[in-house]
Amino acid sequence: MPMTMTQKILAAHAGMDRVEPGQLIEASLDLVLGNDITSPVAINEFEKCGATDVFDREKIALVLDHFAPNKDIKAAQQCKQTRQFADKYDIKNFFDVGKMGIEHALLPEQGLVGPGDAVVGADSHTCTYGALGAFSTGVGSTDMAAAMITGKLWFKIPSAIKVELINKPTGFVCGKDVILHLIGEIGVDGALYQSLEFVGPGVSALSMDDRFTIANMAIEAGAKNGIFPVDEKTMEYCRDRFQREPKVYEADPDAEYTRTVTIDLSALRPTVSMPHLPENTRTIEEVSDVKIDQSVIGSCTNGRISDMRIAAQILKCRKVAKNVRCIVIPATQEVYLQCVREGLAEIFIEAGAVFSTPTCGPCLGGYMGILAEGERAVSTTNRNFVGRMGHVESEVILSSPAVAAASAVTGYLTDPAKL
Repeated sequence: MPMTMTQKILAAHAGMDRVEPGQLIEASLDLVLGNDITSPVAINEFEKCGATDVFDREKIALVLDHFAPNKDIKAAQQCKQTRQFADKYDIKNFFDVGKMGIEHALLPEQGLVGPGDAVVGADSHTCTYGALGAFSTGVGSTDMAAAMITGKLWFKIPSAIKVELINKPTGFVCGKDVILHLIGEIGVDGALYQSLEFVGPGVSALSMDDRFTIANMAIEAGAKNGIFPVDEKTMEYCRDRFQREPKVYEADPDAEYTRTVTIDLSALRPTVSMPHLPENTRTIEEVSDVKIDQSVIGSCTNGRISDMRIAAQILKCRKVAKNVRCIVIPATQEVYLQCVREGLAEIFIEAGAVFSTPTCGPCLGGYMGILAEGERAVSTTNRNFVGRMGHVESEVILSSPAVAAASAVTGYLTDPAKL
């Protein structure tokens, strides 16, 4: 039976020649991830079942990124519990304050995930690593506990949707616009428990940062995972970084897909998601003059160096509008350093923005950018549910870094090409 890319990776990790959609398998894992919110719950379950050791101290990554540096006593307690667990079991890939970054930008940067891997994380945006040709998906904290003990988890083999990309993006269009357009077309449940497999000549026109952004938001279409083919750009990214031997899997030419969605990258315009669902998309021309109170540039979706550069390009020699708060959050310490070395940090600060330590903070309504009643933010994050960034009567509009930066300058949703 022909198989998709995802199906081949799962079959290999289950020690099977072939699998089919709906089949239940037990697969070995290359990495298990947890953060400062989900790890404490997993640690409690780990201890409840009497476990005395982890399956492999080099195949677990614990990242303190959501509320670190700690925002309150509860956050401090959670980080302390995770820190003590990492110390007790000598977890090699433990990232604390000063070394940590936003997990889904940090792990690829550190070479902990790569082509052909099977990765789970107790965070829904673990699907990010599909940009590297890996199967990666989010799980609950109880599953994370089981994975830390056994190094295995069961999966139901997903069917797949083929997303064919053609031509090249133009202007300020980037990966964020691609994934928002797709979610707007198929809906937040359009790929429920399916694999989104991105193919076609347009893939080569996308940078690795674009691909990370697209794979990151596969979950926002209900997908089990999103995945890209491994090409020269992938291998170049992994070179001198990925810590294991890459394993390249390709879908069979006659693999079955439930549907094919074709996206002409050259026809896309800067796209935003209006409250309160990612599928509520509009092109920038359809939403001009919508007033904002806050602009957030960062997160596991758009906190990489290319995102920082495009924001700085727009903010250079300009000022953040009166009554607008602009918060810029590089995703990792390395990205932070690059911003300093390239003069981007100076541009942000001179424009009147806040330049923050890496943190998930405002994305989930944690800290560093909570919204009050009636306030509206444009944000490069990945969710805009009711109350996602603060008060239940606040609003979040999802956008690319270019739109978020341009809007920070004018005080309302703005096409960056018109500045």
